[in-house]
Amino acid sequence: MYIRMIKIARLLLIYLLFTTALPGQEAKGPDLKALDNYFQKMVEDWNIPGASIGIVKDGQLVFTGNYGVLEIGKDEKPDANTLYAIASNSKAFTSALIGMLVQEGKLDWNDRVQKYLPYFEVYDPWVSEHATIRDILSHRIGLGTFSGDNIWYKTTVPASDLIRHYKYVPQAYDFRAGYGYSNLMFIAAGEIIETVTGKSWAENVQERILEPLGMTRTLAALKDLESKGNYASPHASNEQGNYPIPWTSWDNVAATGGLISSVADLSKWMIFNLNNGILNGDTLLSKQTRNMVWTPHNNFMVDHTSPDDFNRHFNGYGLGWGLSDYHGRLRVGHTGGYDGMITAVTLIPDENLGVVVLTNGLKSPIMAATYYALDAFLGVEPRKDWSAEYLQSADERIAKDTRIAYRKAKRVLNTKPTVTADKLTGSYQSDLYGKLHIREKDGELLLEFEHTPLLAAHLTHWHYDVWQIHWDHPQAFFSFGTLKINTDNNLEVTGFDFDVPNDDFFFEELKPYRVKE
Repeated sequence: MYIRMIKIARLLLIYLLFTTALPGQEAKGPDLKALDNYFQKMVEDWNIPGASIGIVKDGQLVFTGNYGVLEIGKDEKPDANTLYAIASNSKAFTSALIGMLVQEGKLDWNDRVQKYLPYFEVYDPWVSEHATIRDILSHRIGLGTFSGDNIWYKTTVPASDLIRHYKYVPQAYDFRAGYGYSNLMFIAAGEIIETVTGKSWAENVQERILEPLGMTRTLAALKDLESKGNYASPHASNEQGNYPIPWTSWDNVAATGGLISSVADLSKWMIFNLNNGILNGDTLLSKQTRNMVWTPHNNFMVDHTSPDDFNRHFNGYGLGWGLSDYHGRLRVGHTGGYDGMITAVTLIPDENLGVVVLTNGLKSPIMAATYYALDAFLGVEPRKDWSAEYLQSADERIAKDTRIAYRKAKRVLNTKPTVTADKLTGSYQSDLYGKLHIREKDGELLLEFEHTPLLAAHLTHWHYDVWQIHWDHPQAFFSFGTLKINTDNNLEVTGFDFDVPNDDFFFEELKPYRVKE
């Protein structure tokens, strides 16, 4: 009997040795050096100027990787404190601020927007009256994705004045019956915060989030960039490759995308959110707020009949956060697109895991880097080469975009306009935007946007009554464009139509018409 018990004990010991990781193995985790090498190759393969990547796990920043350069043609490299514009990743800060005001009894999620902004109007009076804070924070107001962004882009107009133009943005779908990503609505949310508190969105985010979290290098105003130093340059690209462009101020629309931050600072933001809004024992975001912003308020259809890369079962948008599942775990995140910079923040709360990817170019592997990092930490097998797969898709998508080539091929040479250039000069009104002007100077026609000097351009004849737009300043999101002169039966100019093919700013919505100066 005794011998039999010894044999059983030995068998049990062997079983434990084969089924239980040794203490050192258990804590080992993913190979961070291999991860670093992968990201280095990824940045080179994508030909992006630079990138900074951070991974947080169990309340600590466990990985930082910095690649490339701050600016093409210079040697200085990024580090964990290098500043990038995080654009729409700012929206989660806005929803957090709204949540704090709800906690204080100063707002309710279901309050109507017009309670605080009586001048808030959209395409329909009833919708304008009934739109709530939850509606504007979840992109279900009825506007198309990016529609109306020409109202605010590169302007210095106060947000309250911008909002007064929302009623001219065309309806895309029924109220609360679809999804249209709307930067305009988060600008309105920022104005609600200012109306309720008497302080700007920037002051609120500084006092309520940045200072408590110790995010000392995160900025809500471009004017502070030089004094902070150590920042990446944004880059656009053309046939010759990447080239640096100036920073653009989004200060007046900061609630929708104005923050500038770093891997080191955003790691604190991720850890704070993974800890459900509790900072050193102090509850800055209540349980109700955490659940509200991380609950889908706008759902997207998922194909349940076919397998997908993430074993995904749901996909939606909360309040300032995108929501889905990633191999059986909740995934919370957002991306941001700024002139010459693309970024992403992603959290897996079930695993106390977060990834931030900051890049200073427009052809960017933000999600390839994110998914590869998540798979490494989650032990997803087989390991997918996200960089190679997404790069191929990006290249194919670029190759298939023949919009500009098609327009150039359709040009008819040796034509003359029916209206002479001197008849084009004057003022034009866009209800959506405001005033535009065509002026003549030194034999050239100049196009001016009243509130947006950085969109100034000069015009040359293209064909018939179509003129080509030559932007006077570098533009990240669009390049080639034309405008077509419209006339009445007497060949008097009545207005013009834009054609600027791109995926972000819809000049065709402007529809300028002739007005007396």
